[in-house]
Amino acid sequence: MFLLFCCLALVASTLGCGVPAIKPQVSGYNKIVNGENAVSGSWPWQVSLQDRTGFHFCGGSLISQYWVVTAAHCRVSPSSHLVILGEHDRQYNSEPIQVIYIAKAITHSYYNANTFNNDITLLKLSSPAQMTSRVSPVCLASSSTSFPSGTKCVTTGWGRTGQTSSPRYLQQTALPLLSPDQCKSYWGSNRITDAMICAGASGVSSCQGDSGGPLVCERSGVWSLVGIVSWGTSNCNVRTPAVYARVSYLRSWIDQTVAYN
Repeated sequence: MFLLFCCLALVASTLGCGVPAIKPQVSGYNKIVNGENAVSGSWPWQVSLQDRTGFHFCGGSLISQYWVVTAAHCRVSPSSHLVILGEHDRQYNSEPIQVIYIAKAITHSYYNANTFNNDITLLKLSSPAQMTSRVSPVCLASSSTSFPSGTKCVTTGWGRTGQTSSPRYLQQTALPLLSPDQCKSYWGSNRITDAMICAGASGVSSCQGDSGGPLVCERSGVWSLVGIVSWGTSNCNVRTPAVYARVSYLRSWIDQTVAYN
């Protein structure tokens, strides 16, 4: 028994971050306007941020047992918001979800609410997330990580899918990264900073309600958080790229904040 437990623990620790126990299946490697339902449990770091009535307002990503990363513009309040882990179907009440209180919300001190520059907030959980086959952390892109433009990555969330309401099931879509120059040609060079990365303009997009959620890219079977859903067109236009907070640029701030708290 002990031997079995030790080996299971070893497997869990070697898996580490970014390796879902339940394999994602993405068509076309396929809003999340024009997206598709995700396989239940296949994006185990996906977080739903909800108010006390169960209203989902933003996404987030689990990066360790005690920390979730989301967007600053989600304006998370520890006293009135909750972190929900392991959710897939927002209308099904028997899923093995974890509901965790937030001890602290730490927003980047240079976040600019007008330009969305440095659009990142770290949430410290008041109790540790329990790692399961449906709940595990994503790896963070390192400061030196670079995924070339054109790389197909995936964004997930329960944001609007073109109708007015948020979808029942977690949505996913594959979309290509853009180079900074390509992004600036859509949005103007004065609006795109080093703390931003663009993806999409390919017939798919993230939309309201996806904010704060993950843009993840895979390399050698391991998924890394490359972007945090930040801003885009008000009508979720699938021909214009969505803009994400660039995790590689913000990585040193994330590491320092976690270390000091």
